[in-house]
Formats: sequence, structure tokens, C-alpha cells
Amino acid sequence: MIDWIKAARLRTLPLSLSGIIMGSFIAKWRLREEGGTWDWKIFALALLVTLLYQVLSNYANDYGDGVKGTDAKRIGEAETRAVASGKITAKQMKNAVILFSVLSFVATVALLYIAFIPEFMNEFYIFIGLGVASILAAIGYTVGKKPYGYMGLGDVFVFIFFGLVSVCGSYFLFTKTFSWDILLPGTAIGMMSMAVLNLNNMRDIESDRLSGKNSLALRIGFKNAMIYEMVLLQLPLILVLIFLGLNNFIQLQKYYVFIVMILLFPVAKLRRSIMSVKEPKQLDPFLKQVGIMTLMMAVLTAVGLNYFS
Repeated sequence: MIDWIKAARLRTLPLSLSGIIMGSFIAKWRLREEGGTWDWKIFALALLVTLLYQVLSNYANDYGDGVKGTDAKRIGEAETRAVASGKITAKQMKNAVILFSVLSFVATVALLYIAFIPEFMNEFYIFIGLGVASILAAIGYTVGKKPYGYMGLGDVFVFIFFGLVSVCGSYFLFTKTFSWDILLPGTAIGMMSMAVLNLNNMRDIESDRLSGKNSLALRIGFKNAMIYEMVLLQLPLILVLIFLGLNNFIQLQKYYVFIVMILLFPVAKLRRSIMSVKEPKQLDPFLKQVGIMTLMMAVLTAVGLNYFS
């Protein structure tokens, strides 16, 4: 059992929860302002769905990289990948991917049933499609003949699914409406998620070169990937600040809503620490730190909007 828990890579879970928390609690604030109701059951199921997607993605990545031999020369924590190390067989991991695909789909249907049935049938079917796309994206990163993670497209898919779909989708589950300003926090979470993936790819840049995994970091080189990382870590809080500013909290003198801006200091320190790294293997500890920072950004935005606005 311990090998399965390790393969699930629990340190990635805070990142996957961030988008749901951001979108759901922005929806809660907006519904409160408009006199609407917010359903805890939708929030709980949305968390369950995203956790299942994340574990599915991690198992699929372990399987895909393992059978392709990509993990054979990994550095850092990746040395303990289950399939590559032989702790879990490829067949067992493949069965786990199938099982979590089914569980993810069932949980998605349950979530969408509660959120949309019977008044919003069109939205129900559209989100079923998004759910299937999310499952396929979770698997397709490393699995298959042409996995998109091996073509340098991982950043695009992470931005779409961890950022826009997660934040904007969870917002829509509650409000049944779309507001263009939700794209700002959606983009913020998406960029932080890309920052985690880019760190991962920078850490593995040499082993990816040997295995033929052409990540974006490998394509542009370590130095340019570092510049890219700094941009990804710099912009998200600015986007959240713009979102809050557009909603007139400054004019209303509700300054405590901006509590999320206290993260400017630890994020700046984190950027400096990452920039000082010279060896790719030294980047491994920062993956968890950026993930936690992303979760804190979502939580503090939620607290500010719902308790200080």
C-alpha cells in the first residue's frame, strides 16, 4: 500500500485543489452579493473529482514514463517512481489507471448531476464533455504513441485544465453564468501550475534529453526556462490584484480583501532562491513550495472575499 501512496505523489495534491478553491469561493462571494445560494455538496464533490483526476494523472505519468524508460535515469525524488523501480508492475499500474479513470468519470457525473439536473441539461452535457477531456488529458501526458508531454505541450494543457477549466468551471458550477473577470484568477492559477511543471521539467532536463522527452524546458534550454519560470511566478499575484481592483474594493475602502498580497514577500524570496540554483537536481524541493504557495493564494483570496468584503 505504501508504494501506491508514494506513486500517487501526495505533494501534488495542493496544486490540484487550488483552482477549485479559487473558483468556488469567488462564486460564493458573488452569489452572496447577488442573493444567491452556495451548495457545499457541489464544493465537496468538486474537490473529490479534482483529487481523483490528480491521482489518475500521477499514476498515468508513472506508467507512461516507466514503460518508455524515461524514469530510468531520473534524479531526485523521481528515482522512486513505482514502475521504473519495479515496486509496482506496469500491468498493475495500467489497471490502476483504468480504475481511476472509471472512478473519475463516475464522480464527475455525480457532481454534474447535483449541479445541473434537471434545469440545466445543455450545461450538463457540455461539462460531461469537459470531464472526459480532463480524463483524457490526465492520461495523454505520457501515455500513448504521441503523448503531448513528450512534444513540449504539457504547459499548454496544464494552463487550460489546472487554470481555466478548474477555476472558471468550478465558478460556473455554482453561478451557472460566466463573467470575463474570472479569467484573471483562472490565468493566475494556470500560470502557477505551469511554474510547477516547468520546475519539474528543468530538474529532469538532462534525463529527458537522453530519453527523447522534448519538454518545453528542454526545447528552450535551462537558462531560458529559468527566465520563463520567473515570469510565471511574477504575474499571478498581479492578475489577482487586477481582479480585486476591478471589483471596486479600493473605492469601497475594503482593504483587508487584499490580504492575499502578503504573499508578495514569500513569493519574491522563493523566486530569488530558485534563481540561485545552478544544478537542475537542486530544484526538486521547490516543486512542493510553489504548490503550497499556489494553494495559499487561492485560500487567502477566498478568505479575503468572503470574510473581509
